[in-house]
Amino acid sequence: MGFARTCSVTLVGVEGVVVEVQADLEPGVAAFTLVGLPDKSLTESRDRVRAAVVNSGGEWPQKKLTVGLSPASVPKAGSGFDLAVACAVLGAAERIDPRVLTDIVMIGELGLDGRVRPVRGILPAVLAAADAGFEQVVVPESAAAEAALVPGVSVLGVRSLRQLVAVLTDEPVPEEAPQEPERPDPLLAGLRDLGGGAATGMSGGPGRYDQGHDLADVVGQHSARTAVEVAAAGGHHLFLEGPPGAGKTMLAERMPSVLPPLDRQASLEVTAVHSVAGLLPPDRPLIDTAPYCAPHHSATMQALVGGGPGTARPGAVSLSHRGVLFLDETPEFSSKALDALRQPLEAGHVVIARSAGVVRFPARFLMVLAANPCPCGRFSRTDDRCECPPSAIRRYQARLSGPLLDRVDLRVEVDAVTRTELTAAGARGETTATVADRVRAARERAGARFDGTPWRLNSEIPGRELRSRWQATPGAMDEAERSLERGVLTARGIDRVLRVAWTVADLAGHDRPDATDVALALQLRTGVPRGVPMAIGAAV
Repeated sequence: MGFARTCSVTLVGVEGVVVEVQADLEPGVAAFTLVGLPDKSLTESRDRVRAAVVNSGGEWPQKKLTVGLSPASVPKAGSGFDLAVACAVLGAAERIDPRVLTDIVMIGELGLDGRVRPVRGILPAVLAAADAGFEQVVVPESAAAEAALVPGVSVLGVRSLRQLVAVLTDEPVPEEAPQEPERPDPLLAGLRDLGGGAATGMSGGPGRYDQGHDLADVVGQHSARTAVEVAAAGGHHLFLEGPPGAGKTMLAERMPSVLPPLDRQASLEVTAVHSVAGLLPPDRPLIDTAPYCAPHHSATMQALVGGGPGTARPGAVSLSHRGVLFLDETPEFSSKALDALRQPLEAGHVVIARSAGVVRFPARFLMVLAANPCPCGRFSRTDDRCECPPSAIRRYQARLSGPLLDRVDLRVEVDAVTRTELTAAGARGETTATVADRVRAARERAGARFDGTPWRLNSEIPGRELRSRWQATPGAMDEAERSLERGVLTARGIDRVLRVAWTVADLAGHDRPDATDVALALQLRTGVPRGVPMAIGAAV
């Protein structure tokens, strides 16, 4: 009887669970049994592993073979167990010393010719291995850079099963034919989640929004530009309402480049989500810029918040984690999909319950909504070109529920661009770099204020902490409290006004929000003019 064991990792959402892969050989009729709640793709590994071992020059044991995946109560999915299963079988057959395999985690899919193919979720899998105390990890060669992001773990990248067996048995490592640079790498074929980009607005990959986009390209829209700056500095959600062609999409596309670069922890979180979704570019193992996700208005609830048949996949809210989620033509989204955003907006994560278990995806994003004022888009207080009946306008605007809008901190009406603004020479606004510097300075002030707490942005502070520890100057909140009494603001709304006022104060360099800061926050929250300039520091 022969026995060997090694380890691999299964993913539950974006969290990994270390699985012990055990192989047992006994005398009897040659058979291969795989136990431990495997899914269909994992069950098929029996044929892939057998062919890979034989085509790599190994001898397949002609005995009764049982491979167990422990813990057996955790569902296992995917083809990333192939490498561990093959080595465990070779260890049980004494082709490899079983003692060498015990403390190694192996992740990778095997081709029938023995090549090791990359799989999704390498980064969260290696993070789980490191948390479990493992120091050695074997991954596909093309995913070695992604795995090396985890500190304290020795990563071995292999291109074939033959190479791994040679390394484990101290034999000369065979040379593999290099990939021709002008031809696509077949090992990367199928790694991306087909159709995932089209459903979530991530088809261009992270960073695609920053190709020549600059805030200076936006003509006019001084109020909207101020709202974008405040939203970026404090992480506040933004609602832009205006006619078609006014610049709502241009402003949203330029917001990610205003946000500061991601820190190390945020970069690992974002990279892990995109790795699980199959949207991580092969040449970019670490995402260090804020992601941008703009799903089409026909996206389903599962495409927005995650889920789907079989293994739950991250949706648009998770793909925009630590970045920007832009919902253009928001009233055209289904009400069911929009209302599903309420929980992640408050909690910062999505919980998806399935019969096989509960999956949790991170979803702390900055939401930007854009909508026309009516079906034809021409309705405004200063223009009478709209031909929509009042009932149609009410129905159109009612598609955005009150509870959803109550979670939006900033609401700005974007006016149509005039001929004078469009043709004026030398009237370009501030560049992205200038605004980004102010945003970075404001976030540094907020970070210093929240030092020693679990929060970093004004939008993250709970209401009770905000009212007790970070108050405005005496009398500054009087107008906001009167709005609460008149029913203009809810209790949640007045907390959000105070959060926005702190962001305005950070941008203006004030120690505490004064009456002017609160008035600007109220104006941004309600859309009602309060007699203050819509520009940071204009009245200072």
